[in-house]
Amino acid sequence: MFSSPCPNPPAATPAPAPARDRGMSTAEYAMGTIAAVALAGVLYFVVTSDAVSAALTSIVVDALQSSP
Repeated sequence: MFSSPCPNPPAATPAPAPARDRGMSTAEYAMGTIAAVALAGVLYFVVTSDAVSAALTSIVVDALQSSP
């Protein structure tokens, strides 16, 4: 008369993640972008400084003079 419960009930689908846990927010992207630009600026100033420029020029000149 009554049906027996299903021995293998269907698996419950997971609930969707709350909106706050779906990824980075706009503020986090902005902070990451600012950090990347700041690092690029520092590297640019280091590479274009007189000491580094002279060292790189010296390396290139020495390499070209020692080639057969």
